[in-house]
Amino acid sequence: MTSLIVDPAVVAADQQGAARPPLNIAGGELGARLAGLDAGWPPRPAIYKVPRSGDGRGLFGGDGVPRQESVEAERLHRKQRLAASFRLFARNDYDYGGAGHITARDPERTDHFWVNPAGVYFGHVKVSNLILVNHHGEIVEGDGHLNRAAFAIHSELHKARPDVIAAAHSHAIWGKAFSAQSRLLAPISQDATAFYDDHVLFDDYTGVVLDSSEGERIAAALGNKKAAILRNHGLLTVGTSVESAVWWYIAAENAAKTQLLSEAAGPIRPLDHDIATHTHGQVGNEIGGWFSFQSLWDRVVREEPDFLE
Repeated sequence: MTSLIVDPAVVAADQQGAARPPLNIAGGELGARLAGLDAGWPPRPAIYKVPRSGDGRGLFGGDGVPRQESVEAERLHRKQRLAASFRLFARNDYDYGGAGHITARDPERTDHFWVNPAGVYFGHVKVSNLILVNHHGEIVEGDGHLNRAAFAIHSELHKARPDVIAAAHSHAIWGKAFSAQSRLLAPISQDATAFYDDHVLFDDYTGVVLDSSEGERIAAALGNKKAAILRNHGLLTVGTSVESAVWWYIAAENAAKTQLLSEAAGPIRPLDHDIATHTHGQVGNEIGGWFSFQSLWDRVVREEPDFLE
């Protein structure tokens, strides 16, 4: 199964009214397939590129998140979504100085991950300035500096959870405010049930995370869940795709905001266990997280295509 990978040269040609160059994506069969999907500018919504299921009604033929058909194509896909995710974080005011990081595991060197260079504004991150870091914390591709906290936390998450492709963390205001209350999110809305019995509280803040031992403790506390509330620090989410990890972060920040506002207005009425569990199964799966990201990707591609450079 394939999904759209954008060629920056095609985007630039469309914006300038010039003739389109040949698509330079992955070559071979995949390149030929995607060339057939080339439908002008602005592009069609990304979700239209995903085949329907066999009965013609659903989105997918299987239960898994779509993957690309070559390592090179999968790497480009992850890097493009990673760069787009930083633009989304900037749009949502999730940036705070040099704090915050999103990582994506490399599909070939699976003990390496791509991450934003420290000190670069989220709204200026591009595919070309992402850096590749190995399990020793060494930059093996790209320029710039590595955020040591990003390495200390994310390297241990990726090591402990082979299923995790991406992890997201920032110091966004609502998650940070909620984390100071040292508690879990309540299932007070359909959206919040995505995290019901699927997130943890890391109740052991000891300062800026610069040592891998604290990253190990965060990974151990997270277990097999999708999100963690880091007390006095903020939110952390993971996913089996860049898309789902980033969507879960956006959703967790929204859930924290919703709960704080609801409680400020008066008593809240959480859903009971059975309903919350049932609804979590409907809205809290990885396909749902991946799907929810698609319209956000479309917006960034249309409005800020320079991130593809």
